[in-house]
Amino acid sequence: MQRKKECVAMLLAGGQGSRLYALTNNIAKPAVAFGGKYRIIDFPLSNCINSGIDTVGVLTQYEPLELNEYIGNGQPWDLDRSFGGVHILSPYQAKRKSSWFEGTANAIYQNMAFMKKYNPDYVLILSGDHIYKMDYEAMLKAHKATGADCTIAAIEVPMKEASRFGILNTNEDGSIYQFEEKPKQPKSNLASMGIYIFTASKLFKYLTEDDENPNSSKDFGKDVLPAMLNAGEKMYSYRFSGYWKDVGTISSLWEANMDLLGEEPAFDVNDPDWKIHSRNPLAPPEYIGNKAVVGNSLISLGCEIQGTVINSVLSSNVIIEEGAEVIDSVLMAGSVVRKGAKVVYSIVDENTAIESGATVGEEKEKGAGIAVLGRNITIGAGAVVAGGQILDKDYKGE
Repeated sequence: MQRKKECVAMLLAGGQGSRLYALTNNIAKPAVAFGGKYRIIDFPLSNCINSGIDTVGVLTQYEPLELNEYIGNGQPWDLDRSFGGVHILSPYQAKRKSSWFEGTANAIYQNMAFMKKYNPDYVLILSGDHIYKMDYEAMLKAHKATGADCTIAAIEVPMKEASRFGILNTNEDGSIYQFEEKPKQPKSNLASMGIYIFTASKLFKYLTEDDENPNSSKDFGKDVLPAMLNAGEKMYSYRFSGYWKDVGTISSLWEANMDLLGEEPAFDVNDPDWKIHSRNPLAPPEYIGNKAVVGNSLISLGCEIQGTVINSVLSSNVIIEEGAEVIDSVLMAGSVVRKGAKVVYSIVDENTAIESGATVGEEKEKGAGIAVLGRNITIGAGAVVAGGQILDKDYKGE
C-alpha cells in the first residue's frame, strides 16, 4: 500500500522581488530579513507546521543560494522528516521538456511528480512573500465541507486598493461566480491572498490542460482559475480576518516591521499558541550600554547599543556606537552605525557600515520616502543620503 499525505503544500518562493530594489539584488525575496530575527519565508513555513502540514515543496528560481542555505534540512520548523518534510524544488532539465518556471501555474506543473509521490487528496498553494498567521487546517476543513474543487483564501481590502489584487465576486454562500485579475473597476473588495487549496485530481487536470495551451501565460490568476470557473467547477472563498501583508514593496516591508512594535502590536509574533519558528544566529546576548537610550524597539541577539535607538527593528549583531541615532528604521544583521551618525526612516541591509557623522534618510513627515541601503556597502564619514534614495554601492557623498 502506497504511503500518502492527505495534503501537501507547494510554496512559491522564486520571485525576484524587483520592487524591493537593492534588498533583493542578490537574494530571493522570501529570504529577506524581517522583524529582527526572522526571514519572510519563516511565516508560511511556520503556518504549515502549526497547521499540521508536514510536507512542503519550496519552489525556487531567482538567486536561491541564501534561501536554500537558510532552509537547510528544515529542522527549525520541525520539517526534517524521513517521509515528507521540506524540499527545495528548482527548475531542472528533463528528457522530454525543460525550461525555467514560466509562471506560477507552470512552476507547480513542473513539480507534479513531487506532489504525486505523496498521493495527496489536496494540494495547498502558498506564496513566499506574505507576513501573516493562518490556520490552513481550518481552511482545509472548509474546503471539505463545501465539496469545493478549489478554495481561495480572501481578505477584504480598501476599495481604492482593490485593483492591485485578484478580486473574487461571490454569492452569499461564499461560492465564487467570477474571478477578476487586477481589474481596473473592481466589483468588490474581496481580494485573493494567493493561497489556494485544490482537490488534487482537479489541480493535476487543469495544470496539464494549461501546459498544453499555447496561448496561456501559465498563471493561476490569469489562466487556471478562470478556466476552472468557465468549466463550472465548484469554487469557494475562505474569508480571513487576521493580519496579512504582502511585503513586496519597500513601504510595505517597512510598515510590516513597524507593526511589530508597541505594547499592543498590530502583528504579535509572541503568541505561545502559534509560534513563528526561525533559524537563529549564533550570537551572544544583546548589550545595552549605560549611556544608551532605547525606546519602543526590537533588539536581537548580538546587538551592541551605545547610542540612541527609537521606534526601530534591529537584527542580530548590529552595532550602534555612542552618539549615533537610529529612528523609525529597520537595520539588518551586522550593520554598523558609527559615532555621530544618524539613520532616520530607513532600511539598511546586512553588513553595511554608516561611518561617523553621516546622515541617512529624512523624517517621515517630510514626505521624501524611505531611504534604502543595500548589503555590504559603506556610507562615508559625513555623507548625506537623502530620504527616498536607494543605494547599492559605496557612497562617499560627493
